[in-house]
Amino acid sequence: MAKLYFRYSAMNAGKSTAMLQVAHNYEEQGQTVRLFTAAIDHRYGAGKVTSRLGPQRASEVFDASFDFLKETVKVSCVLIDEAQFLTPAQVKQLHQLAQVRGVPVICYGLRSDFLGDPFPGAAYLLTLADDIEELKNICTCGKKATMNIRVDANGQRVTVGEQVDIGGNERYQHVCGRCFYNGHA
Repeated sequence: MAKLYFRYSAMNAGKSTAMLQVAHNYEEQGQTVRLFTAAIDHRYGAGKVTSRLGPQRASEVFDASFDFLKETVKVSCVLIDEAQFLTPAQVKQLHQLAQVRGVPVICYGLRSDFLGDPFPGAAYLLTLADDIEELKNICTCGKKATMNIRVDANGQRVTVGEQVDIGGNERYQHVCGRCFYNGHA
């Protein structure tokens, strides 16, 4: 039976790397996969899933208007990077794709933003996913990183702003809950 999977973590835990490995494993067995990433995230170029370790691969993109039920046919597995940017309706489509059409769907993303608020896509994934797994990362203090903070060009923590501000290591840091609430950057 196919499932909807959600693999989440703070930033820099290897979500994209894990997704690229899963795609490789399916394809090595002669299976067809479709990779998607959010159109809004073009840090490494539009339509590219890129690991901070270096591996990169072209992918399809989704935006808020993309319909996974209409656009996903004859595939062994659907893999989604930056899943926090899915809409609630899209998460429901992916759940239906797994449950009704029997296509495994594996989503990788953040669960919360730089203020500790949930992304709508992540909230729905946490609700509907049949299998949820946290990928681990470590805070600079040595504890498990579970949160993300936004920093400015001087490395100072930012506590106001839009929920989405695309960036990598220059804009975000992963921290434990204690460092998140103690204001460490």
